[in-house]
Amino acid sequence: MSKKTLRSEAWFARQDKMGFYYRSWLKNRGFPQDQFEGRPVIGICNTWSELTPCNSHFRTIAEHVRWGVLDAGGFPLEFPVLSLGETMMRPTAMLFRNLASMDVEEAIRANPLDGVVLLMGCDKTTPSLLMGASSVDLPTIGVSGGPMLRGIHCGTPIGSGTNTISMSEQLRAGAITLAEFHEAEADMHRSHGHCMTMGTASTMACMVEALGVGMPGNAAIPAVDARRNLLAREAGRRIVQMVREDVVLSRVLTREAFENAIRTNAAIGGSTNAVVHLIAIARRIGVDLSLDDWDRLGEGLACLVNLMPSGKYLMEDFFEAGGLPVVLRELGEQGLLHRDALTVNGRTLWQNNADAKCWKRDVIHPWSAPFKGDAGIAVLRGNLAPDGAVIKPSAASPHLLRHSGPAVVFESIEDLHARIDDDALDIDEHSVMVLKNCGPKGYPGMAEVGNMPLPPKLLKRGINDMVRISDARMSGTAYGTVVLHAAPEAAAGGTLALVENGDTITLDVPGRRLQLEVDEATLARRRAAWRPPTPHTDRGYVKLYVDHVLQADQGVDFDFLVGRSGARVPRDNH
Repeated sequence: MSKKTLRSEAWFARQDKMGFYYRSWLKNRGFPQDQFEGRPVIGICNTWSELTPCNSHFRTIAEHVRWGVLDAGGFPLEFPVLSLGETMMRPTAMLFRNLASMDVEEAIRANPLDGVVLLMGCDKTTPSLLMGASSVDLPTIGVSGGPMLRGIHCGTPIGSGTNTISMSEQLRAGAITLAEFHEAEADMHRSHGHCMTMGTASTMACMVEALGVGMPGNAAIPAVDARRNLLAREAGRRIVQMVREDVVLSRVLTREAFENAIRTNAAIGGSTNAVVHLIAIARRIGVDLSLDDWDRLGEGLACLVNLMPSGKYLMEDFFEAGGLPVVLRELGEQGLLHRDALTVNGRTLWQNNADAKCWKRDVIHPWSAPFKGDAGIAVLRGNLAPDGAVIKPSAASPHLLRHSGPAVVFESIEDLHARIDDDALDIDEHSVMVLKNCGPKGYPGMAEVGNMPLPPKLLKRGINDMVRISDARMSGTAYGTVVLHAAPEAAAGGTLALVENGDTITLDVPGRRLQLEVDEATLARRRAAWRPPTPHTDRGYVKLYVDHVLQADQGVDFDFLVGRSGARVPRDNH
């Protein structure tokens, strides 16, 4: 690439008053003059925060990226953006995903950057960074922080989220003591990194690699493994070359790349959250991805990976077995990947993964003997979710995939918490639990509360799963026969808002059907009497969010952010 084509030269090549400002203020850190002469300026977009434990090691990763950029003759400049940690933020980190994406987009566009490396870990940081970068469309590489080491409790592996849920249910049922519960807390999270189950963080790290926007091996290297730092350094080297070759993000994030990711999500037993995130990212880069694509591409695909919450192993085991390259090879050999999809290292997806070897077949199964069948995200439609709802069959109980039962309705998350532990609650294992007003507008932010806790009186009888339906999300670490993302949501006047106690609901996952067995005349009367919930606030970001957020089937993005606007250089009126 000619030096004159570097975007950063609109700042640093000027020999006038403003050029003096731009260079001089950076020279206060000791940068020599030749640092500003034709070297690609690489932004290191860092989501480090002590409030985001998953990303607590990102200062170290950023340093390795920096060294890689310097190795390749680039000029690295690190900058912070809003960090999203699902472990701490209330009401949910998802409420702020779009805000973080705006932070990323405007920070990249407003500054003298030729390319960017995105550091992402806890699950919402991955889509928010990719959404923001997609809207700008510079050369971009994603570097995930990596999973924690496996948890060990009383000699048994335990996984973040998955065993948190199971142990909390055991505590509620009186099966373990509070002291045992506290001991497990210390045993579970014992290193830097994000969830070591195939939760949303690990799923999205896999999506980064399957999309081709991460370096090969990105998904599974543990956070504290030296090879994670090596990958970061290689990413720093490669991004400089991408700038010189003008490999912008839209050359990598094509429709074929998203189709590869959808099929990969099925093969790994990935999180339902990937649905809303990939739709949002795709629409930022100009690819019209829909729920129908998820259903069409995922139908009939098998889960190959025996990881929690669908199985028993953890991400460290996945890495030791060969990681995502093995899964991609298995899919590619079946003709289920677009092999020629370009990746950020300059090679095709198939060139990167054709020779991948599996070292532990009990962790990554071959296509000929899958871990579970029919594992793609299933999209359900019917009068209860005319714009779609989703379920993860690999995490559900087979006997509940076809089920009819009476609704037990909770009008809000507060209503659920107030009544679920009451032994007088009229509910049994045949009931269908329905949670309203937990979608994008309703919560607000569409929190991970869809996997509702079961009543203790049923847990004590050994009932460990029921059909649960909501407009919420659930953690990728969760499990159960849980129908999510019902659209339109209750707070937007969807049919979910009209469900009453005792109404019969029919779930038919093989038939892709979700039906409220109530006649249209009755629904019309209920709809006429329905009133929208009181607004959460009349000011600030939450008002902006509720006024402009799209529904789950459209990725829960803001209506004014869909589409990319490019890396135009801001006007300089000085």
